[in-house]
Amino acid sequence: MNEIVGRKKEIELLKRIVESEEPEFVAVYGRRRVGKTFLIKQFFKNKFTFYFSGSENSTMKTQLENFKMAFQNHFNMITPRPESWTIAFEMLRKELTRTRKKGRKVIFIDEMPWLATMGSNFIQAFEYWWNTYASSNPDILLIVCGSSTSWMLNKIIKNRGGLHNRVTRQISLQPFSLKECEEYSAKQKLKLDSNQLLDYYMILGGVPYYWRQLDKSLGLPQNIDNLFFRTDAILKDEFAEIYNSLFRNSEKYILLIIVLGEKRIGLLRDEIVTFSKLPDGGAITKMLEELEQCGFIRSYYAFGKKQKNKTYQLIDLFSLFYLNFLHNKNNNNNDEQYWTNNFRTPTVNTWRGYAFEQVCLWHISQIKNKLGISGVSTTYSSWRSADENGKNTTQIDLVLNRNDNIINLCEMKYAKGEYEITKEYNDTLRIRYATFANQTKTQKTVHTTMITTFGVKQNMYWGNIQSEVKLDDLLKF
Repeated sequence: MNEIVGRKKEIELLKRIVESEEPEFVAVYGRRRVGKTFLIKQFFKNKFTFYFSGSENSTMKTQLENFKMAFQNHFNMITPRPESWTIAFEMLRKELTRTRKKGRKVIFIDEMPWLATMGSNFIQAFEYWWNTYASSNPDILLIVCGSSTSWMLNKIIKNRGGLHNRVTRQISLQPFSLKECEEYSAKQKLKLDSNQLLDYYMILGGVPYYWRQLDKSLGLPQNIDNLFFRTDAILKDEFAEIYNSLFRNSEKYILLIIVLGEKRIGLLRDEIVTFSKLPDGGAITKMLEELEQCGFIRSYYAFGKKQKNKTYQLIDLFSLFYLNFLHNKNNNNNDEQYWTNNFRTPTVNTWRGYAFEQVCLWHISQIKNKLGISGVSTTYSSWRSADENGKNTTQIDLVLNRNDNIINLCEMKYAKGEYEITKEYNDTLRIRYATFANQTKTQKTVHTTMITTFGVKQNMYWGNIQSEVKLDDLLKF
C-alpha cells in the first residue's frame, strides 16, 4: 500500500469495495503502461484467490494452457487443460465453491481483451459463469482489467447482452498529474526542479512506466536521447505499439492521430475526412469516439455552438512529441544525441509552447482551484472568430464558462522566466477579447486569465489581466 504513488480516489474506492457485503464486479481500464495491474496487485499485496492474465496474440489453446497453470498454482492441484472456456469457468466455480476461506474471494482476470480470441466464445462462457454463479455469491470480488479501453467499454461495461448492467464498479485509470509525477520522480530519487519536471511531462505525459525508465545519473537531454533517439531506445517504437495494442486495423487510427497532430487548433469531422482521405461514414465516427475514450483526443463544441461543429483535438502528450520529432524520420541524420543537440532550438521552443497548452488542458481542476471556483459549475471549450468568408481569424484556446456569470478567457504561455506582456501583445488581447464579446453577444463579465510557467512580469500592462495561474498551481492536487 505504501508503494502506491497517488491514486487516492481509486484506493478509497477499492477499500469500500472490499468492505461491501455484496458481490462485486469491478472493471478497470486505461491506456497501456498506465499502471492498472500495478495498482491492483499492490493494493491486494498479490494475495488473490485466483489470478490469471491474458497473453497478447496467443491462440485459444495457449490461453487455456495458461489458465490451467494458473489454476494449478492457486489451488495446488493437477488438472488437464480445459477444452473450452465453458469448462474452464466451471472448473473455477467448483473450486471456489469448495474453498472454505473466510472473507472475500478475490478473482483478478488481467488483460481480458486478449482472452477473447476469434471463435473462442470467451465472453459467452464468462457471462454464464457470472450470471449463474458469481453474481449470487456475496463473498465474490471479481476484478477484470484491460488496456484496450474501447473493448472494455463495448464488451464489458456497455454490453447490451447478458452482461448488461452487471458491472458494479468501474475504475478509469488516468495518467498521472504533474503532482503525482513529482511524487513518483522523488520516489525514483530523481532530483528535478519544476522546469525539468514540466519538460519531462510534456514529453512523457503522465504514464508511470515511461518515468520509470529515467536514469537519475543523467540530465534531461541525455535521458531523452536514451529513451527515444538511440538505436536501441526503449521508447523508439512505442508510438506504434500503443495503437497496435488497442485497436484492430490500427493503421487507420494512427492516420487519424497524425492528421490531428498537424493541426494544433483541432479539426472538424468533415476536415478530418478530407485530410485523412478515409471514407466518410459511421466507421470514422466510431474510431474518433474510441480514440477519445482512450484519452488520446478530446472533442468539444466551440463556445456558443452546442449542436454542431464539434472539434476534435489531439491531447496525448507522448503522441505529440513523437509526431514532432520522430515521425517520418524528422531526425534525418539519425543523430543519437538529437535532443542534446537541439533542445534549445526555435523548433523545440515552438513545440514547448503548444505542449504547455495541452498540459494545462490536463489540469483544468487545478486551474479552477487556483481561481477559487472549484465548486462552481463550469464548462470549458475553445473559440474561433471568423470573417464574412468564414475564415478563422483568431482563436482562444481555453474558455471557462462559469455559472456565476463570469467567463475566463485563458491565455496559456510557456516561458523560461516571467512572461512579459508587451504593447503589441496587449493590443492583440484587447482586440481579441473585443471580438469575442461582439461575436458571442455574451452578457457575462469577461476576465483575462494568464496561465504561465513562472508568472507574468509586473509592468504597465500587467494590471489589464484579472487573474494568474502558474506552474506551481498546476503542481497541486
